[in-house]
Order: sequence, then structure tokens, then C-alpha cells
Amino acid sequence: MNGRSSKPVITLGAALRGVCLMTAAAALAACGGGSKSASSSSFTIGGTISGLTTGSVVLANGTATVTVAAGATSWVFASSFDSGSAYSVTVETQPAGVLCEVSGGSGATLPGDLTDVAVDCSDYGQWIWEAGLNTVNAAGVYGTQNTASASNAPGARYAASSWTDSADNLWLFGGAGYDLAGDAGNLNDLWRYSPSTNEWTWVTGGNADNAAGVYGALGTAAAGNAPGARYAASSWTDSAGNLWLFGGVGDDSTGAAGDLNDLWRYSPSTNEWTWISGSNVDNAVGVYGAQGTAAAGNTPGARYSASSWTDASGNLWLFGGYGYDSTGTVGKLNDLWQYNPGTNEWTWISGGNADNAVGVYGTRATASASNVPGARQSATSWTDSSGTLWLFGGYGYDSAGSVGYLNDLWQLSTVTNQWTWISGGDVADAKGIYGTQGVVSAGDVPGGRQAANSWIDSSGNLWLFGGYGDDSTGNVGALNDLWQYKPSTNEWASVSGGNIANASGTYGTQAIGSAGDGPGGRQAASSWIDTSGNLWLFGGAGYGSAGNGYLSDLWRFVRPK
Repeated sequence: MNGRSSKPVITLGAALRGVCLMTAAAALAACGGGSKSASSSSFTIGGTISGLTTGSVVLANGTATVTVAAGATSWVFASSFDSGSAYSVTVETQPAGVLCEVSGGSGATLPGDLTDVAVDCSDYGQWIWEAGLNTVNAAGVYGTQNTASASNAPGARYAASSWTDSADNLWLFGGAGYDLAGDAGNLNDLWRYSPSTNEWTWVTGGNADNAAGVYGALGTAAAGNAPGARYAASSWTDSAGNLWLFGGVGDDSTGAAGDLNDLWRYSPSTNEWTWISGSNVDNAVGVYGAQGTAAAGNTPGARYSASSWTDASGNLWLFGGYGYDSTGTVGKLNDLWQYNPGTNEWTWISGGNADNAVGVYGTRATASASNVPGARQSATSWTDSSGTLWLFGGYGYDSAGSVGYLNDLWQLSTVTNQWTWISGGDVADAKGIYGTQGVVSAGDVPGGRQAANSWIDSSGNLWLFGGYGDDSTGNVGALNDLWQYKPSTNEWASVSGGNIANASGTYGTQAIGSAGDGPGGRQAASSWIDTSGNLWLFGGAGYGSAGNGYLSDLWRFVRPK
């Protein structure tokens, strides 16, 4: 990696260099951090470090810092800290190409000398091409329904919907792409992928494009029910393992193509779909009711490319997209909805009930009831471990009312229902600022984009991949950059991929990872997170090993533990 320093690093002061690279307890004693009585007015903070084989890492507690060099097994701050004070050890500067994370390093009251703050360092991970083709526009290979096979493969597609179940299976539904005959259109096939066997199973739905929806009776599951073919629908998974699907662009019960607002639930245990709410015909107008009040008659208007989350209580959340407002006007939306599966009722939470609203950003990092992201489609969403909802970018309206690719990062509290503008710009079409790959920097930020993929890791960091938008030069195209955002420091790091749009994929050998491998630039791919915290990425519209089109490649990004 570039950016490594060739200068010697003074780890704990010249006088103690070499003395303090020992066990954590010994290091504390040697550096003046020996045992103290309970009445001592100050204490030391230190601990262990593992995995740092190159470069150096700078740790901080408030204004105090310590630089730890490659090969160290322990560290300690040279300064001491007041007894009873709050403490929070963070990584101030990451080594190039390496991710160091702190555990056990924060608390409201410093209880005494700390010797067990652990710092774990590892490289950022690598991409592995697991399955599918490295060419574009491949037809689907369906095999026998409900029978797994190594030769089965979904056809190339983009804007499909995805879920992960409790057994770590990856589920894929519909999208715009290629059917069994190699014809291009909207799809309604449901697939299951098992990472343990590396096999796809065609579960339900058709193997031909543009199928009409079979709705059955509202609220009643049936073997013959099936959502119509569609792309850019929104999806959730509930605590019971059911898969939920809302809207998109596709075919209604009559076979007419348009924007949809039907809500479906699929039960993997029964292999049956249930039409839950919304209309069975296209282009339905939104029924908003009173803001903040649930009602049986409320329902979001037909739309596609909306953002979705599931909160800690199992409620489904929906934001924006492109579709129909309360008057039947079509445009970009910024309405926020909550659906309660227990009551089968929608609540309009915030945002406007008319299209094309301008963003109200307020003060950065300050929540306000008046803040609201501008109307947009194809934004990226996450839910963190505390139940907070996150939203990034999309294509829509900025603070000035201009339309373009956005790179604003927002946070929504489901307790107060207030938005906070966290980072990124309030003006559309910002180019990416990449800095040094693998190094966190306050100035780095992804460029404006739509239809990117996301996930959240076990440390609470947000990850962003690709999409269609602005690269480092301000040119617009399909992106293959991978970013990490640390909420604790409000900093982005460019982790892998290029900083120039429309890069081809580097596939290497299937199922064998190599440091140079990685997906090509793409938008509207499908993604999942497995129980080990790895990202899985399928298809999208973009670049294979040569040329661009619809993709059917399956990738796994392995993040070291």
C-alpha cells in the first residue's frame, strides 16, 4: 500500500523505546503505570495490540495520543488520566491498508489503571468471485423447481430484491433481466442460494419474463399466489424469518405494467406468498391520513426505488422513491412511512405528501423536527445495532432545489422521528474525495451516487459499494469503489476498488480470492450479509470482464475478524 512512512516510529518516548514492548501489565509498570492505591489521583491506560505487521497506528484518548509501531504486542499512553474521568480510546490514524479496532476502551468513569484495552488490526479484506459468469446478459438456468443444482443460475439482472434468512440462505426475487429463453424483461422468479453448497435453487415464480401478478384473497396465503414481475421493489425480513416485498415497477393483476404499491409476505416454511395490503392494479395514489396516526386506510402511493429498513421492534420503514403522491402527481418523494405487521397498518411519519420536495438540512450533526432529506430515489439504507436508521445519497433534490446525484448521509431516530444531517454535502453532484486507500481521513467522502449497496458490520461501521454517480474527477458512471464509514469518528475511508467510473471487473479464478480481484463498476446490484459478517453481491447493471450490460456474477467480500 502507498502512504507508509519510512521514518522510525517512537512508540512511547525515546527513553523507553524497547522497554514498553512487553506484556500489557509489564509495559504499564515500566512506563510509570505500576499499581496505585485507590486514593491515587491519576491512572494509566494501556493494553494489547495484535495483527499490526506493517506501518503504525495512532491511538487517542481525548488529546493524548500514542503511536504504536508494527510488531508491538502492547501499548500504553505516556500521560496519565484523572481518576473518575470518562475515557474513550479511539484510532486517530489507521495504518495504510489496515483496519485497527478498539474493544474495551471506553467508560463513564476510569476505575483504575487499565491494562486490558485490546486493539485488533487486520487488512480490510478481499473480494472472491464465487459463482456466475464474468460476461454480460446471460440467460437463466432454472433446472427443476425446488431442486438445488450446481448448474442452476439466475439470469443476468439489475434492481432485484434480496433477503437473508436465519439459516444464512440468500434469497433473490425478480428484477429487470434475462429469463430462461434469454428474453429481456421484468422477472418474478424467487431464488435461494446456499453458501455452504454454492448452489442456487429456483423456488417459485415463473421462468419467463413479464408475468402478471396472482393476488388471490387479501390476507390469505395460497400456493398459487405470486407477485407480478417487477424491478426496484423494496424488501425487508421480519423476526420470524418472513420475507416482505413492496411496490416496484412491474405487472399488476391484469398484466398492465406500471408503478406498484402492493405489499407481500413470503413464508419460507410454507413456500407461499400472501398479498397483505395495497392495490392489485398499478399507479395507485397515496392515502396519507393524519401525520403520525396509523389507520387501516393509509397506504403509500405506488413507487419504485424507495429505501427500506426494519427496526428493533419489527416494524417496516419506507422512505421516498419515485412514484405517486397524495394528488396522483408522479415524481420523486420524501415521505417516511412505518408499517406495523401486528396491526397491518401504515403510518405517515414525516416528509411531504407532494412530490419533488427540497431538502431541509438544518445544522450538521444536530437533530431537528424540521430537518428532512429532499425527495429522491435509489438512496442507500442501513439499520445499526441501536435501531437507528441511516440514509445515504440517491438521485434527487438538494438544499437549493437542484436535482442530481447526492452524497449526504442522514440519521433517523425512531424514538423522536427526527432526521440529522451527519456528513456529505447539501449540494448535488459532489465528486468523490478518495485520499489514500485504506486510511481514514476527515476530508474523504464518497461522491454523489444512486443505487449503491450497503451493509453494517459487527463493530457498527457502515459500508458502501458502487452505484452510479460521480467519481474522483466529477465524471458520472458506474462505480466499483468500496467505502467504510465509522460513526464513532464521523470519518470515511476508501477501502478498495477504483476512483474512476466504468472500471471492468477483475475475476481471477472462481472461488479463489486474490488481492487484485474485484467486481466491475455497477449499479442496482443485489446484496446480502451472512452471519459471519461477509458481504455478498449479485449482478446489477454494469461492467463484467469486458463490455457492459446486465450481470449475473456472485461475489463475496471477506472481511477479516
